[in-house]
Amino acid sequence: MAEITEAPVLRLLHVEDSPLDHDLALAFLRRAGHRLQVLRVDNEAAFRHALDAQEWDVILSDYNLPGFSGLRAQEILKESGREIPFILVSGEIGEDTAVAAMRNGATDYLLKNNLARLAPAVEHAIEAGQERRARQQADRELAASRQRLSELAQHLQTSVEMERAAIAREIHDDVGGSLTAIKFDLAWIGRHVGAPEVQQRVASALETVDLAIEASQRIMHNLRPAILEQGLVAALQWMASRFEKRNGYPCTFLTSHDSMQLPAGVPLVAYRFAQEALTNVSKHAQATKVSIDLSLTRGVLSLEVADNGRGLSSADLAKARSFGLRGLTERAGTVGGWVDVSSGPTGTVLMLSVPVSGGSGNGTRDTRRFDDDADHDPSTWGAP
Repeated sequence: MAEITEAPVLRLLHVEDSPLDHDLALAFLRRAGHRLQVLRVDNEAAFRHALDAQEWDVILSDYNLPGFSGLRAQEILKESGREIPFILVSGEIGEDTAVAAMRNGATDYLLKNNLARLAPAVEHAIEAGQERRARQQADRELAASRQRLSELAQHLQTSVEMERAAIAREIHDDVGGSLTAIKFDLAWIGRHVGAPEVQQRVASALETVDLAIEASQRIMHNLRPAILEQGLVAALQWMASRFEKRNGYPCTFLTSHDSMQLPAGVPLVAYRFAQEALTNVSKHAQATKVSIDLSLTRGVLSLEVADNGRGLSSADLAKARSFGLRGLTERAGTVGGWVDVSSGPTGTVLMLSVPVSGGSGNGTRDTRRFDDDADHDPSTWGAP
């Protein structure tokens, strides 16, 4: 024989000045099978006290009471921040009043001459309230999850940059130092050996060492942009020049600032954004012209990289493994910024925007350093 489960107790707060109307409402609810825990109040003070005294599953409220009203009760409930279903019940409520109450957050309204709908209305209100609270809880959990993911992304970006800096220092100290020593030894050999064939081999070896030094410098610059020591403006100007020389078509850098004072972390994010954007242009855009535009206006740093290439299709942007743009977006998010993409048949524009405080721009030097290795200067490798 199946076990019969008792219905849960319904905690009902009833704002009503008429004992007869109160008893009638309870009769309809009990007839529908509800077990009730009820408190009737008929003034504002008692209503406020009841809200603070315990949790309620639903509130029924008459519209018009001596010195009090259902709309005022609804306002008090809203001000309290409690998520309790509120049903307005009255014998004299007009359509305009009912609409205003619903807009203000009431779950439902009923006329006292049609209480047959009271039990279904209460059940629906409670169910809707539970669904709303579940959605709010899910939204809070989703927001917390996104915050944790953002913090993880920021931690990973920081760890990657620290690892890059460590590798770059090792290349500079070990590989760069060894290549420079080899270059000096070869130069010494070349000065002390007169045989033409040896001189030719020495010259060839010196050329190979110079290429290795240049490659090491390029790798080191990609790993750790030491040029940022001179500020973001100088770094982007150098990047544009290198891109133009390497790819053989114009890369224009535009800015109205000689230098910028920016919060820690922002220059590196902007540099990496431009670096990744230019890499994508050289690999995929089939462009013949690129421009980089840097501005700082009304507390927002904007960095735009535009090309006149083939553009990005919607399919390109929707690729499941389109990690380049996602990476730019995640990196921007670590400093509170965002990335906008605009693309068409005439080219693509990538825009990085980062809110910054206290950055005026003109004539102010960025004194922040990328790391503590102040003596690191790869441009001295192999110098005679």
